[in-house]
Amino acid sequence: MKTKVLYLTAVVAMMLGFSGCNLDYFPSDELNGSALLADESGAEYIIDGCYAMLKNEYEYIEYSSSNYYARHYTQMAEFPADNTCLSGRTSDPLYQATCYKMTDHLKNVELLWWIGYKVIYSANSVIEGFKEGTSVESDQLIGEAYFMRALMHFQMSTLYSKPYVLGRDNPGIVLRTSTNTEETKRATVGQVYDQVVSDLQKAAELMQKPRGNAGYASKNAALGLLSRVYLYMEENQKVLDVISEMGDPVSYLDSDYPNYFAKALSSKETLFAVAHTALETRAKGSIGSMYNGADGVGWGEVYCSDPLLNLYERYPDDKRLTYIIPQYSGNDNYVVCFPIPSDADDFRSDMTAGVKTDSEGKYCEIEETKYRIVEEKVNGMNQADPMGEYTQYYVNYGGEKCSARIIKSMLSRNTFPMYYVTKFSGQDGDPMLSSPVFLRWGEVLLNRAEAEAKLGQDAKAFEDVNAIRKRAGIPEEGMFSAAKMHGYTNALDVVLDERRMELAFEGHRMFDVYRNRRDMDRRFAGVQPWEVVKYTDDKIQYPIPFNEHSVSGISQNPGY
Repeated sequence: MKTKVLYLTAVVAMMLGFSGCNLDYFPSDELNGSALLADESGAEYIIDGCYAMLKNEYEYIEYSSSNYYARHYTQMAEFPADNTCLSGRTSDPLYQATCYKMTDHLKNVELLWWIGYKVIYSANSVIEGFKEGTSVESDQLIGEAYFMRALMHFQMSTLYSKPYVLGRDNPGIVLRTSTNTEETKRATVGQVYDQVVSDLQKAAELMQKPRGNAGYASKNAALGLLSRVYLYMEENQKVLDVISEMGDPVSYLDSDYPNYFAKALSSKETLFAVAHTALETRAKGSIGSMYNGADGVGWGEVYCSDPLLNLYERYPDDKRLTYIIPQYSGNDNYVVCFPIPSDADDFRSDMTAGVKTDSEGKYCEIEETKYRIVEEKVNGMNQADPMGEYTQYYVNYGGEKCSARIIKSMLSRNTFPMYYVTKFSGQDGDPMLSSPVFLRWGEVLLNRAEAEAKLGQDAKAFEDVNAIRKRAGIPEEGMFSAAKMHGYTNALDVVLDERRMELAFEGHRMFDVYRNRRDMDRRFAGVQPWEVVKYTDDKIQYPIPFNEHSVSGISQNPGY
């Protein structure tokens, strides 16, 4: 047994007790328990262990509580974007993710890398240890191993490397395609993506007999992920070709959208989710805890951001708003909220004041000073496109024109109105339990729409976007066409806003912005710095963990 922490130089510990608890983080040098590789049941045990490692809490160094892959990945992918409002500082490393203050010692940065390569090693042991063509059951398991190897390489690449579109030759992560860990070096981003594509193609070829619900990988899960990978690579025609192999995405949309995430494992819309049972709820350590403080069970400290709320509320009947629950104060008064400049740190609090009306219109009073609430029509009304106009409010405060929202009086935390988010709640009636969705048909449909928009097939892109909007309950007048753009100037912007609303909080937004070579506007109320993050900024990638680069000697990402 080694006496120091070893990462990729010797991440070869046998995954014993998968459904149980802590793995020794001092891995041995050899794969023990070779009997597991003797027959098909051993392969099943190892692959089931891969799934378990996405949800089990592990003690890594001194960390254990709330320390599991699915939680860290979901937060690391979502919180640096513009969909969420963190309402205060916290000792949880989600704070550093939210504020782009990551370091190579953070437990989320280290744990995700550590578990990711343990899963990859386990998948490689199955790929190497079992012969294809023995049976359809055996091939299914080998295919699941290829899927898991691809998923881990891809998710870690998106976090620890720059977007593919910024250069295939940029430093990627360490590419592991065997259980031989004698050499550790960073592959290029292009090499990692090419391997992910190859693995997913192989996975789809082998997986012909699904083992159960969406907690297991399947052929369509592999193809669905492949459509995302091709989209990130800007291989837009390949996106369409892959989806054509899968069937009609529209036919798989769950019509009961308000209850979809609570029953994701059994829904026809889900392609792959991290399966949790009622015995695996983690109360305040769950993914949903930071989003939902219902009944005091969760922390309830991360809310829906103002810009996303403004986007949803153009159509108040949008069913996607059912996952965003305002915590009203109990009175019917209306208030105006707007982010105010602050000399402390670099974030903005919410100024909240009652809405009043006089002969000149709406206003609020703050410390006996009257401030006008200015109403502006955005996008411009015209006869051909009457839905193109919506209202935006502003308050001129402290010499700055501040974007404002008028809302019914709400409870707040540290000045921020509490909008609980319940996409990770409600499974088996438990507000802290969910099986977080990593792949679903709604995303696949929007992958196709984005590829179509980029190929100049606007009518098809609008048709796919409209299918999502119809399922969300948007009225017919809110559908898109070349004649009714609702204030947008191109199809791609339409698709990206629809992706933002449909896939919010699921870990897509950061990647969608930066891979499209766009900057992230984070100038809204919250504890994040008030800034626009450039897509070329080095800080959009996470640092390589200290316990990796200090042992193996691989290079650190720039800026850390």
